[in-house]
Amino acid sequence: MAVGFLAVIPSRGLAQAPLNPEIQIGLVQRFGEERDDQLVLTPLNGDTLTVTFETGGQPQTITTQELTLAVGANPLPQPVLQEWVVLSSHRSFESAEESANQWIAKGIAAEVAQPSSWQVWAKREDYNTPLLRRLLLESLHGAGHTNTFIDSRVLTESPRAAFIANGYRYHRHSFRITSANRRVQMAENGGAKKLFGGDFKIQPNAYGDYTLVNQVPIELYLRGVVPHEIGPSAPQSAVEAQAVLARTYALRNLRRFAIDNYELCADTQCQVYRGLSGTVARADRAIAVTQGQVLTHNGELIDALYSSTTGGITARFSDVWNGADRPYLQPVIDSLATSWDLAARPLSDENNFRSFINLQSRFNEDDWPTFRWQRSGTLEEITTGVKQYLTNRQNPMASLKAVTGLTVTERANTGRVQTVLVNTDIGDFELHKNEVVSALIPPRSQLFYLEPLYGETTDEEQTNNAGATTTSGETANSTPTTQPTPPVLKGYTFVGGGFGHGVGMSQTGSYRLGENGWPYQRILQFYYPNTQLLPISNDIVFWNEPATTIPTPATNTAVDTAPATQDPAFSLP
Repeated sequence: MAVGFLAVIPSRGLAQAPLNPEIQIGLVQRFGEERDDQLVLTPLNGDTLTVTFETGGQPQTITTQELTLAVGANPLPQPVLQEWVVLSSHRSFESAEESANQWIAKGIAAEVAQPSSWQVWAKREDYNTPLLRRLLLESLHGAGHTNTFIDSRVLTESPRAAFIANGYRYHRHSFRITSANRRVQMAENGGAKKLFGGDFKIQPNAYGDYTLVNQVPIELYLRGVVPHEIGPSAPQSAVEAQAVLARTYALRNLRRFAIDNYELCADTQCQVYRGLSGTVARADRAIAVTQGQVLTHNGELIDALYSSTTGGITARFSDVWNGADRPYLQPVIDSLATSWDLAARPLSDENNFRSFINLQSRFNEDDWPTFRWQRSGTLEEITTGVKQYLTNRQNPMASLKAVTGLTVTERANTGRVQTVLVNTDIGDFELHKNEVVSALIPPRSQLFYLEPLYGETTDEEQTNNAGATTTSGETANSTPTTQPTPPVLKGYTFVGGGFGHGVGMSQTGSYRLGENGWPYQRILQFYYPNTQLLPISNDIVFWNEPATTIPTPATNTAVDTAPATQDPAFSLP
């Protein structure tokens, strides 16, 4: 259950769901992470800001025409240990949530956090002493979970939020900001003013700094989302489809930041939200036409996942994330003119996949640069990316000095890479599903194959390969002969298609469907078959936790068995 500061909005359904429920957005998620962070809030002409806070346990209210928010640091009388047990690290909430469910099924209380990347922590209130945390870690390592670790730091000062109004400075850990017309302008760190609707609150988060939370009605929120997700030039029906998906996605995902007591973020880890400064008339019309409409399956909001470009075929949920497949997220050939029989020619077969990815036309996305691409990386560049990825997760393989080879060893039926074997100077390991996109710099999606890049040997390599010189005959007059030097692997070209995870609607594909006169209802059925459009009501379930299965641990894997994934949504260029 996610609790609001003006309303209580359960994530699994609304007891009395209004047509326009209010949601809580972490607008500035890590305010105070830098000690010079500053926000300036002002009302529109003719309005004032009202700040509500407590002094000595008693409520207090002031009004002002300008409010400056800052964070100071108070020295602690003695150092304080801040730490948590990290059970796994991920790129996406979807992977982190599935991993958390697996830990819970094993009897370890867990919670999802996002200090930078997504992580699963042993629940802090259950493992609330250094001894308990170390006993847990010892037990986990003894059971083979060697990628778990304690993230620990010693604090010598404590941050404290402050606001400056009417010439006075007030230090408070939390306070609310409202205005009569619910319109507030915000400038961050000296930047331009941006307009937002709704109310605001500064509150502490789980990481030792603060979050500026924006509580806003869902229909007003969409005005700051839809034009930035689908692009201003999209056909009207594509924008309408995006409006339905953005509304559904938001209401389905209100549990994401339960650890920090708000519901959604404002970037591509949720949906891009930029308030009311960049509204577009076409998007506003789409929001009005589809007002209150959400996409459902069997009375429950769907996982309304979408991405920039699919590369010609949408992915299953399990192609990208661990967890149960959704019946409405099935492979769809993203074309009105090309048919491809997946049963007869599955893209898990390497030859079939290469034939498919080399098709250049007759797809809905074929006039977009991200439909097909080739991106190369040297072994040195690939090594840098892999080392950074493993270092961020405190993985023992981060000590490698060189990646020496890559091999795609498994594909899904939709062609998405499921496993890449990575050869290094200290041993081999596997990357799974979208870990590949996170760890390897060149690929834009999981939909690619590898072409080795070879080059001539350097002087140093020739010296190290001195055994290539042999003699013919055994007499003193024999003349040495040099055998041909084999080509040396220098890197790889990634030949692929698509941009993003590829699950659900292709934003670029919806352009083509809209240009062909498809209404938004038909676009949604194309990408999400067997779903129903319904108005928000008390009868709709917002979210039911899916069944969790505990996979058999793989050997020599680089990271936790619940892999990471690409962002859930991408804005178009």
